[in-house]
Amino acid sequence: MDSRGIDGGEELELSHVVELVDSGSEDQITPLLTQSEKPKINIFTVSYPSRKPNKDQIARLIETETSPFTQFIMWIWSGSRYSGLLCMVLSSLIYCIMELLLDVGSAQAVPLFEIAFTRCVISSILSFMWLKRNGEPIFGPANVRNLLVSRAFTGCISLLTFIYCIHRLPLSQAMILSFTTPIMASVAARFILNENLKIAEVAGIAFSFFGVLFILGSPTGIEEVGEAKAPGVHGLGHVFAVLIGLVSSLAGGASYCFLRAAAKASDQSVGTIFSFGLLSSAAAAICMITTQDFVLPSFYSFILMVFLSILAFFAELFLAHGLQLEKTSKAANILYLEVALYQLWGMGSSRVMLSFGKVIGCFLVFVSACCTVYFGPEKEME
Repeated sequence: MDSRGIDGGEELELSHVVELVDSGSEDQITPLLTQSEKPKINIFTVSYPSRKPNKDQIARLIETETSPFTQFIMWIWSGSRYSGLLCMVLSSLIYCIMELLLDVGSAQAVPLFEIAFTRCVISSILSFMWLKRNGEPIFGPANVRNLLVSRAFTGCISLLTFIYCIHRLPLSQAMILSFTTPIMASVAARFILNENLKIAEVAGIAFSFFGVLFILGSPTGIEEVGEAKAPGVHGLGHVFAVLIGLVSSLAGGASYCFLRAAAKASDQSVGTIFSFGLLSSAAAAICMITTQDFVLPSFYSFILMVFLSILAFFAELFLAHGLQLEKTSKAANILYLEVALYQLWGMGSSRVMLSFGKVIGCFLVFVSACCTVYFGPEKEME
């Protein structure tokens, strides 16, 4: 190609540019792309603005997908200002169901240390799975580990000493000593948690405890469910066993206070169950080995023990959550419903002899619990 070809090409380009400039001088705008050259727009090239989902729509969607039973449990758990008291009521109901199943379905005598070991192990496993699934620290946050250790230690002491009382005292006396735990918890909360005791709360606990005395204090109180007096416990031995029972109640009351403090500090109550189950299972295993108190359960008894242990976990779960949400004295007063519900079932099914004392006792317990719920949960000033 020579220089003329290059010069001619330059002239053509200049003329083309001049034509574009000349055409632009007219008051018309020439599109850069012709109609046929316009890009085709489809759904893959259009960008839609991102919209945030409506919270109300999500809530309604969740409500439609969950069953009414699940919605009811969620409402009890955290959907009401009475959730703390309702959790305690549900815990007492589960404990009562456990007593009924143990009374109706028991076919083999299993030592108490073996039962305690099974329940603590299953509670530890279930609480561990709960914590792992929710991404919670297994041993709790660093600021509450001392509280978790205190709750586990006092709860373990209460459990072991209560089993000792069951072996050494008549069942009615051991149960009466056990139901002094709410009183001990209310008193201990005054010193450990700085909670004030009101006159109405003291009266409610007193009414409930006197109701328990009416129910269990009569000679025929729980004969129908297999009471057996411990032979050979007289004099100083009996006094020592009663003192051990009071130690069990005092340790149980302190355990409730440490449980409430740890659950409020960590904003979850399952860690308290795991710490208690871990220590108590080891202690129960040691006691079971040293006392050689072990019986190989049958298949039916083993299934019953496992099922009762699962129920015990949920009872402890609702109890711990109730103590987390509600004042100790009010929450502990609801625990007396267990013995009243059990006695009502016994009298209704003719398994327990109907008596005036039992009716008065159940009436006192229910009136006290209803008054506690009626006056409502404690309003905390934070």
